[in-house]
Formats: sequence, structure tokens, C-alpha cells
Amino acid sequence: MKIHTFVICSYKQSPYLEDCMQSCLSQLSVRNKKSKVILYTSTPDNVIRNLCKKYDIELFHKDGGGIGRDWNNALSFVDTKYATIVHQDDIYLPNYGEKIIEEFEKVKDCNIVFSDYEENDATGAVRKRGLNLKIKTVALKIMFLSRNKTYQRRIYALGNFIACPAVSYNLERLKNFRFNEQLKMTLDWDAWERIMKLPGNIGFVQEKLMYHRIHEESETTVNTKDHTREAEEFEMYKRYWGNDIAKFLMKFYVLNQKSNQ
Repeated sequence: MKIHTFVICSYKQSPYLEDCMQSCLSQLSVRNKKSKVILYTSTPDNVIRNLCKKYDIELFHKDGGGIGRDWNNALSFVDTKYATIVHQDDIYLPNYGEKIIEEFEKVKDCNIVFSDYEENDATGAVRKRGLNLKIKTVALKIMFLSRNKTYQRRIYALGNFIACPAVSYNLERLKNFRFNEQLKMTLDWDAWERIMKLPGNIGFVQEKLMYHRIHEESETTVNTKDHTREAEEFEMYKRYWGNDIAKFLMKFYVLNQKSNQ
């Protein structure tokens, strides 16, 4: 019986969508009939329909209205215990699903499980790991030196070290969870922070199991250039630290944004 869904969240036309689909269908967990692949879009067109038909992927549609609504809509079509919101530009390595399911099954009270990751570019080449990515990996390892939630939240207050496309959800434990549809860039940081306050734990697979694509047309790059990201990240820091310390921390955190340009 399938217990996990890769739900591809597709928006308009992406030149990387077919590669993304193939990476999901090539999952060991799909071959072992633990996972299935579906696609959600708020912008259905013939390109998306034809790709879904080509790969026999069930297509779902609702009216959108921003990333948060699309992610909430995508999860609404999932009927399995676990789910991964797949970003249409990204690549998932063949053992991602198996490793994620294994962690969920090992630690029964996990609300989310996520892996480490690499970045690739518009050509598909893996980017050299910069200082920002190295810091994130080290921070996560430090964060998981203890399962104590207060300790973990103190480390997490220093920055968003969790890559949203690498995250999977236990929907049986997160029945009432919804992304904040008012946010554009920090909706993932906001989500993980709220989930960490809930009963249960979070899980980290320390292997690099997916590639997050950085390119000029990505939502991350666009919102970094128009400073939406900076404004929302400042608000997140204020939630933890207050105004003055948040301003100080932002001087360092903006270096993170340069890796998306």
C-alpha cells in the first residue's frame, strides 16, 4: 500500500518540469510501490497536460493566488500519510523517498522530515558548495545534536537552515496545518517555526538527497532582487529577537541571498 505522495507543484511553464517528473518517477520508493506521483497546478495548459499524459501522472487543479495557497492546495489532494511538495524546477535523487519514509517510520512522532541537499544551475550542473550552504549543513548538524525542542528552536532562531523542497510532511499529525498565504518568501521559515512548537519532533536525514535549482526565473531569485525576501526575513528575526538584534543579524543573513543571484 502506498504511504507517501510526491505532489509536483507546477506553475505556468517550466523548462525543467519534465526532468523533475522523471526524477520523481525514478524513485526507489515509487518502484517499491510505497510512493506515488501526482501533479497540482493553478495554471493548467496543454504543456502540463501533455506531460502528465505522457508519464501517466494524475493532474489536479484549483484556483491559486500565491505560493502559500498553491502549497495548501497541493496538499489537499494528497490521500497518503506522508507527502513531499515537489518544486517543479528541482531534482530528487533516487533514494530520497526511501530515506524519508524510513526516518518517518523510525521516529513515529515526526511532523516533518527533511534531507540535506545540493544546488544546481539552469544547465543542471551541480554548483560548488558555497559558504552559505556549508553553514546551513553545519547548523543543522548542531541543531540535531539534541532532540530537545527548546535547544533546537534556539539554534533555528539564527536562520532558516531547512530547504523547503527537501521537506516531507506527516499529514496525519499535521491535519490542521496550513501555510501562511500572505507570505511570499518566508512562508517555509514561518511554517517550520510553527510546526516546531507543535507536539512531536522533526527529523533530519544528513544525506544530500535532492538538487535545488537556482536560476534567474526562480521565485527565490525574483523575490531576492525586489527585496521582498529581505523584508520578510527581517520580520521573522524580529519574532525571535526583537528589532535591534534583528537588524544586527540581518547584516550577516543577507549574505545568504547573494547565493541566489
